[in-house]
Amino acid sequence: MVVGKAVQRVDGVAKVTGKARYTDDFTMPGMRVAKYLRSTISHGRVTFIDTSQAKALPGVDGVFTFQDVPKRIYATAGHPFSLDPHHMDVADRYLLTDHVRYMGDEIAIVVAVNDLVATKALSLIDVEYESYQPLVEVSDILSKDAVEIHKGSGNIVKSHSFVAGGDLDAVKEECDRLIKGRYKTQIVQHCHLENHTAYAYMDDLDRIVIVSSTQIPHIARRIVGEALEMDVGFIRVIKPAIGGGFGNKQDVILEPMVAFLTKKLDGIPVRLKLDREEGMIGTRVRHPFDVKVQVGLDREGTVKLIDFDALSITGAYASHGHSIVSAGAAKTHYMYPRAVYSCKTKTIYSNIPAAGAMRAYGSPQMTFAIECAMEEAARSFGMDSVEFRLKNGARAGDKSQITKKPIMTCGLLDSIYKGKELINWDKKRAAWSAEQTGQVRNGLGVAIFSYGSGTYPVCVEPASARLILNQDGSAHLQVGATEIGQGSDTALAQMAAETLGFTFEKIHVVSAQDTDVTPFDTGSYASRQTYVTGQAVMRTAEQLKTKILAHASVITGLDSELITIVGDDIVIAEDPKIAVLSVRDVAIDAYYNKERGGQITAEATYKVRNNPHVFGCTFVDITVDIPLCRVKINEIYNVHDSGIIINPVTAEGQVHGGMAMGIGAALFEELMVDPDSGKIYNNNLLDYKVPTIMDIPDLGAAFIETNEPTHPYGSKSLGEPPIISQAPAIRNAILDATGVAINELPMSPKTIFKYFKNAGLI
Repeated sequence: MVVGKAVQRVDGVAKVTGKARYTDDFTMPGMRVAKYLRSTISHGRVTFIDTSQAKALPGVDGVFTFQDVPKRIYATAGHPFSLDPHHMDVADRYLLTDHVRYMGDEIAIVVAVNDLVATKALSLIDVEYESYQPLVEVSDILSKDAVEIHKGSGNIVKSHSFVAGGDLDAVKEECDRLIKGRYKTQIVQHCHLENHTAYAYMDDLDRIVIVSSTQIPHIARRIVGEALEMDVGFIRVIKPAIGGGFGNKQDVILEPMVAFLTKKLDGIPVRLKLDREEGMIGTRVRHPFDVKVQVGLDREGTVKLIDFDALSITGAYASHGHSIVSAGAAKTHYMYPRAVYSCKTKTIYSNIPAAGAMRAYGSPQMTFAIECAMEEAARSFGMDSVEFRLKNGARAGDKSQITKKPIMTCGLLDSIYKGKELINWDKKRAAWSAEQTGQVRNGLGVAIFSYGSGTYPVCVEPASARLILNQDGSAHLQVGATEIGQGSDTALAQMAAETLGFTFEKIHVVSAQDTDVTPFDTGSYASRQTYVTGQAVMRTAEQLKTKILAHASVITGLDSELITIVGDDIVIAEDPKIAVLSVRDVAIDAYYNKERGGQITAEATYKVRNNPHVFGCTFVDITVDIPLCRVKINEIYNVHDSGIIINPVTAEGQVHGGMAMGIGAALFEELMVDPDSGKIYNNNLLDYKVPTIMDIPDLGAAFIETNEPTHPYGSKSLGEPPIISQAPAIRNAILDATGVAINELPMSPKTIFKYFKNAGLI
């Protein structure tokens, strides 16, 4: 057995010893440096730009403005191509612009021999603007007098509504109690370790080669072709090792520009990389949400109705746009699937940095709203928070009100029981049951979550894999799915070894993706790779195994159905202790026998047409220091139903990483905007408060394993769900400790102070 074992990551040693090579570790003779000139206003137009002094500076190879780029508008979101024109991403971006939409928008770019010259050249560009009122506040954005951020949009990207499971008004009339709440989330930045970076050059055949830190090499190739109006056959994208992305590298941000620059400069290599300050405003952020919720219940406390009205702010450009709030709304439905579910959603532009994909894709924002409202509902009945969720939470056999399909596996209730046990809920609840009056108080909180395993049926879900039997009896695995730190290469290698019957060490993963060679896969997002790409890997491994055994049959004269592979050997199926010959012997014969055989390879493509949901919960024990407005986490646990766990150690690592990010968003992180100018105050890691190792408590992770029948190894998603439910669990624990409901994020001291002061605690 390889699946289910805690094997060492295939990239672990290289990454911890510094041997792994990232995009910035590669260089070429004559490499040039590119730097953006960014706007100093947040809304307006460039009325005059003079680049003559910059062009005259020695060492400058080129200066390009919005006047020089293709007049082709394109979409940057890293989604698969859609055959439905109504489902395509909003195309609202040019390579450079004269219509400024946020402070830091790209209006020109310099290419020079080094950073110093490029920076000097930027200072020599003369720019004049016509300024408009910055549109940051929602009331200003949607005012009938507001200047449109994008022509014809009315400053609205999209809005829609739906009702699933019944007549909304009729059910509302039948409810004995309606709980209403309004909840706001903040702008969060991904803060991945490796900044955005890419370079491009033209090869001997005048094809553009792009080396990039991207989650989506095959999609990036297509979007570059669209932006430059080129056939994709003339574009090659290579992804080396990557230092994290969390969705920020699911947008095509630098790749079209470096391709454009090398093409304009006769193919010389040009590198474009963003420093941290640039990256925090010039890439993508998490959408801030403003969500109104109504929860309808009968007299027994059964949830009958969930009604959302959600506003999402996408910033200066659509990027992933309306799909974020739509996805977040749909995925939260699975938490309480027996209720009538209604949702009205709207996504608007504003003069702030563009928001895009970020880990869990709208679910943290929507889950914060729904789990805060559910806590209010439980307390209105005097019900224990855990018992309320056990009564109303999803279970196997429930049908989605949206898709009408049954939930085949659901370990939510078992997860809640497990979390309750881990946190010692009953004992602590009994000890803290009396109303607390001191300056330092204790509280318990719980929140549940659900999430998908890919994007089907909203998007197509293809994956491909290739396996090649080497002369030594090992196999090389190639996939288009991108390893970005989550451990997918290791999990896919485990699945390949399991199906083939090989030892894990005999699977060599080609971790770098190259669109010229790598089989097609849409990339790393939507927690899809173990579930989606794993199915292609399994089918490829089955093919390779069949071919190996067929050739072994030719060599030995034994029927291929009587033999199988165990470790390094071909053995008798009914008695695996009897080895017939080694896999290496089969490989050598196939490669070098003059009369028979040939290289043994296999390749498979598979389109997944299922999307099983995962479930779980967060339990937290906190102490609140009221005068200091400070929250200390004493214990915190995440419990997950992600199907069968492929690798327990990497799975636990995924959960710990997600929990740390979730705690950061709950208590610390906020990209702060001046509402009058659109300026970002804290686009640096000194003032933007990412939690450090000193701020994160010991993290507990546990798993409830269910065997998902739509996956060959029973697995479901895990990458994004760990980040979803910390914020509402902590908020509910603060409510438990103090009686104060904090309905906005982050719950930093300044936010807590406002709520405590209004409640009379301070």
